[in-house]
Amino acid sequence: MCLGVCSLCLSGLLLALPAAYAGYDRGPADIVALVDDGRFLDAHASIDAALARPNLSADERAALDFQRERMRRIRLDFPLSETEARRKLGELVPDLREEEFQAWKRSNRLEHLDIDGQSYYFSRAVSNLFLLDPAADARRRPPRKSGGGPMEQANAYHDEALREARATGKRSVAPRRVRVTQSIVVNADAVPAGETVRAWIPYPRLRPGQQEDLVLLSSAPVAHRIAPESAQQRTVYLEQAAKAGQPTTFSISYELTVYGQVHRIDPERVRALGERPELAPYLGERAPHIVYTDALRRYSREVVGDETNPARIAKKLYAAVDRIPWAGAREYSTLSNISDYALRAGHADCGQQTLLLMALLRLNGIPARWQSGMVYSDGDYDNLHDWGWLYLAPYGWVPMDVTTGRFQDAKDPGVEWFYFGGLDAYRIAFNDDYGTELVPAKRHFRSETVDSQRGEVEWAGGNLYFDQWDYRFKAQVLPLPGHAP
Repeated sequence: MCLGVCSLCLSGLLLALPAAYAGYDRGPADIVALVDDGRFLDAHASIDAALARPNLSADERAALDFQRERMRRIRLDFPLSETEARRKLGELVPDLREEEFQAWKRSNRLEHLDIDGQSYYFSRAVSNLFLLDPAADARRRPPRKSGGGPMEQANAYHDEALREARATGKRSVAPRRVRVTQSIVVNADAVPAGETVRAWIPYPRLRPGQQEDLVLLSSAPVAHRIAPESAQQRTVYLEQAAKAGQPTTFSISYELTVYGQVHRIDPERVRALGERPELAPYLGERAPHIVYTDALRRYSREVVGDETNPARIAKKLYAAVDRIPWAGAREYSTLSNISDYALRAGHADCGQQTLLLMALLRLNGIPARWQSGMVYSDGDYDNLHDWGWLYLAPYGWVPMDVTTGRFQDAKDPGVEWFYFGGLDAYRIAFNDDYGTELVPAKRHFRSETVDSQRGEVEWAGGNLYFDQWDYRFKAQVLPLPGHAP
C-alpha cells in the first residue's frame, strides 16, 4: 500500500480506483483509454473536469496529473510528422515509393500514433523498420551494420559455464569480478542555481550465488545513502546544489563478483507446486502490466495446446515470445499495459518481452518474477537489460532471458537453450521487481515508472525527465584469483 503520493503507482492508479471517480463524465479507465487512443484534446478536457471536482485526494489528483504528463512524454517519443518520417526514410531508401511508405504505415512497421487526427511517428520508427522488415532492410543504403552485445551469440563463455556446471554439479559458475563507475550528468541550468538536486543511481542487489562481495569504492559527492538490501530497486542516493552555467554531476564506483547461472532442467522431474503460499506474490495478475486480457488467453491457448508439464509449458512460451522481433522501445511510462503492448505491437524490447512472458507463465500457474540491470563486456559494450526468473519444482527459482533467446544453430542443447535456466556473468542486477518505490522515496513523478537502470533526478520544482540529463556506465573486468577463464 502507498502512503501519500506514491510516484510509482500513479500510472496505474486511475485503473485501480474506479469507485473514487463515480459520477465523472469520463471515468478513470476512460481517461487512460483516451490517452491510449490519441484523443489528447478530449483527455485534457476530461482531466480538467475531474480536477475541478471537490474533495479529490492527493493520490487521485496526482494520478490525473500523471495522465497529462504521460501525454507530454508520448509526444516526446513521437516527434516526427509524416513528412519528416518520409524524408528520413527516403534518405536511406532513395527509391522509396509512396505506396510502400503507406503499406509500412498500415502494418505499423513504421510505428506511429494518430494524435487528435494527425499522424506522428516514433523517434526510432525508421531504424526499427529495418529490424522488422527484411525487404526494407535489403534496400537500405548504406547497408545496416549488425549490432548487439557479445553474449547475443554463442561464444566461449557459454562453453566455459556449461563445462564447469557439468564437471562440478554447481549452479553458480564462471564468475567475473567487475569494477563499475556510474554517473548522472544533469544539464546546465536545468535547475536554478542554489537549488538542491536529488539523484538516485542504481546499485547492485546482493544475491547469494549470483552477486557477491560488493564494495562501494567512492561517491561524488562523498555524502551518500545506500538503500537497504530490502529495497527491490536498489540505489545510492546523492544530492548537491546546482551551479549556474554548469552541469551537475553525480557518480559512484564499486566492485562486485557476478556468477553465471546454469540450471539443468529435466522436465520429467518437474512436478506440480502444491500448496506454496510464499509463491503467491509471483502468481496471478498485477495491473497494469500483467493483466489476463482475452488476447493473452487466446495466445496462451495457441502456444500451450494440451501440454500439462510445467517445464514444457514454460519452454513453449519462452520460444513463442522469443519469436517476437526485437526493436527499440517507447518509454515504459507511456504504456498503460506493457505485456499487452508487446503482444499487439509486433515487436518488443527486453523488458516488454519479459513482462509478456511473465504474464503468460503466471496465467499457466507458473510463478515468475522480474530482474533487470545492466549488461557489460570485456570491451566497451554495455546496455540496459531486463530478464526474469521462473519457479519449477523441485528446482526452485531458475533464470530466463527470453530476449537473448535460443541459439538455434548450436549443436549442444545446453548452448541452444542456455538462457532458459541460465545466465551469463556479464550482467549486474539492480532490481528484483518492477514498479516499486525507491529509498528514499521520490517526491515527484518517476521518469521511469517501471524499471530503474539509468537513475532518477528531481528538485523541489519537480521531476527531471530524460531530456534534461544523461547517464553513464563504465565497467572493467578484473582478474579473479582461482577462476581463470
